[in-house]
This record gives sequence, structure tokens and C-alpha cells, in this order.
Amino acid sequence: MASFMFRPGTLDAEFTALNRKISSQANNLEGFLGEENWISDDGSLRVANYWWADRASLDRFMRDKVHLYAKSRQSRWYDGYHVVIAEVLAAYGDGRLSHVTGDTRRQAGGKR
Repeated sequence: MASFMFRPGTLDAEFTALNRKISSQANNLEGFLGEENWISDDGSLRVANYWWADRASLDRFMRDKVHLYAKSRQSRWYDGYHVVIAEVLAAYGDGRLSHVTGDTRRQAGGKR
């Protein structure tokens, strides 16, 4: 999982177009599982979580030309950012809310 947190600065038309293109590129890559976005109530912080089947899939995305171009221009649009790359060790719930990570307890035949 790659979690991209940022404080928006000036999000212009180029940002919007690139953001859509990056999302489309990610969706077309093998190993992409899904994306979740969150915006704080006051709009001062945004988070985009990108879920990947494995690190190799994420690495392919990180080498994408459009993604690299957008990264090179980040200071134009963001008043700060932070990225967390994480490996999911477990994922579970009560079974009433589905998620791209699945349910490792149910998949392993464990307790519910």
C-alpha cells in the first residue's frame, strides 16, 4: 500500500488533468487493487491510499512517466507531502464491509 498525504496548495487545471491521468494509469496496471481518497473537513489535508497486490506492481507505478513528471512538479501544487509505503500483514472485519485487502482471517479459515 502506498499512502500519499498532502497539504494542497494551488491545484490548477494541469494538476487536475495529471491526477486523473495518474489514476487511470494506475487502474490499468496489473496488480493494482484500488484507490481510496480522504479529505479533512476543512480541506487542509488530503490522503490517497493506493492498494497494490505486491511491491513489484507498486514499483511499476512508481516508474510511470506521467507519475514521475507529476512528482517533479509537486512543489507547484503542494504545501507539503508525506508518503508511506506499507505491507499489509493482516486485514479483517465483521464481514459486512468489503475491502480490496480481503479478510485474512476468513481466507485462512480462522475465527470470524
